[in-house]
Amino acid sequence: MEDVETLRGDKLILRGLQFHGYHGVKVEERKLGQKFLIDIDAWMDLRAAGKSDNLSDTISYTDIYRIAKDVVEGPAQNLLESVAELIASNTLAKHSQISAVRVKVGKPHVAVHGPVDYLGVEILRHRSIDAQN
Repeated sequence: MEDVETLRGDKLILRGLQFHGYHGVKVEERKLGQKFLIDIDAWMDLRAAGKSDNLSDTISYTDIYRIAKDVVEGPAQNLLESVAELIASNTLAKHSQISAVRVKVGKPHVAVHGPVDYLGVEILRHRSIDAQN
């Protein structure tokens, strides 16, 4: 039940982050690169920040944005799963106040026969379980 309670709590929300990266298993993806869409939810207690109105009582959105940017624009990964995992693990490692993080990685330019907004993955990682692995 801890997971359900965590997900009902306060969170920082980052939506529609766009970066150019070289992830994928196809040669063209590695050579030309493409746009990736990132959404992040980071659960943490925001009461102190709400009362103090002080940035030091929370985490700046730009800190989490920078983690996603560094991963997506960094070394190429074969799988979106790896990109998402790196964003999640780096976020938890760098910000001990965050109890859980959800990362969605979307790839809008995919070779499928039909219209799509994007295809991708979404992962959810909890500090209590994942920080020990």
